[in-house]
Amino acid sequence: MAWNTNLHWRLPITCLVLQAAMVVLFGVFVRYDIHADVHWWYERNRKNLSNMENEFYYRYPSFQDVHAMVFVGFGFLMTFLQRYGFGAVGFNFLLAAFGIQWALLMQGWLHHFEGKHIYLGIEGLINADFCVASSCVAFGAVLGKVSPVQLLIMTFFQVTLFSVNEYIVLNLLKAKDAGGSMTIHTFGAYFGLTVTWILYRRNLEQSKQRQSSVYHSDLFAMIGTLFLWMYWPSFNSAISNHGDSQHRAVLNTYCSLAASVLTSVAVSSAVHKRGKLDMVHIQNATLAGGVGVGTAAEMMLMPYGALIVGFFCGLFSTLGFVYLTVASWVP
Repeated sequence: MAWNTNLHWRLPITCLVLQAAMVVLFGVFVRYDIHADVHWWYERNRKNLSNMENEFYYRYPSFQDVHAMVFVGFGFLMTFLQRYGFGAVGFNFLLAAFGIQWALLMQGWLHHFEGKHIYLGIEGLINADFCVASSCVAFGAVLGKVSPVQLLIMTFFQVTLFSVNEYIVLNLLKAKDAGGSMTIHTFGAYFGLTVTWILYRRNLEQSKQRQSSVYHSDLFAMIGTLFLWMYWPSFNSAISNHGDSQHRAVLNTYCSLAASVLTSVAVSSAVHKRGKLDMVHIQNATLAGGVGVGTAAEMMLMPYGALIVGFFCGLFSTLGFVYLTVASWVP
């Protein structure tokens, strides 16, 4: 009974301790940036900075779209497992809420630390969402295998490593990665696979029957897919330079996503003996175009080039689901 009581208190104690730590760290390090702090009013007027020069007015719509992707899109995408629907949405909510706070600090220390403070603005919120999106990707690899406390610990380490990796790739190597295909999706996928490899135990094979889907779980997962699909152009263009770069990122992403849908459906039907569609392919491979074009989204791909990217992403993603399984790498 004492052991069960200890388990009962682990989650609330962990959440409260982490939140208290966030309050203290934010109090010490985080301040509003020049466009949000009333103390900078005189400085803004001296520099003749109008309200329209405030990033908030043209980045907030993209922030809202990315925010919806993180909490609704990724959350519902994970509901395809029939036994873990509540855990998918609820735990995704938990890790994202904590991850955003820790990401604001980690990325602030590495990218926006001036003097003694981190100056927080709308771009910082978008970058924090990007960081948490990587955690959501990794969450899909451990869904149903970890407790909420373990998930919070995993998020803490992933956000830390993500921020360091992002700093190396973008600031030291000077790589272009507008939509985060390298820093967000690739890092999140391999981090999740690494965690599953570390946590793997032979007796986990006994829970295989819980990994299947049913009609209603696939239906809920499609809600996540549609949210992600619709908002992915905002994801890839959210922090692009205002103007033609941001415009190109939206157009290229849209074309690539459209091509990946048709290709995924075609390949999924072609590889099935009876020509049916596999919902796993439709839920995931249809999004591959948005991921694949992310790094080069700002570049002059031309619309047909974006369609080609989406075609190959849909093709390889669907074939990967069909012919590559966990059994090929799990010890």
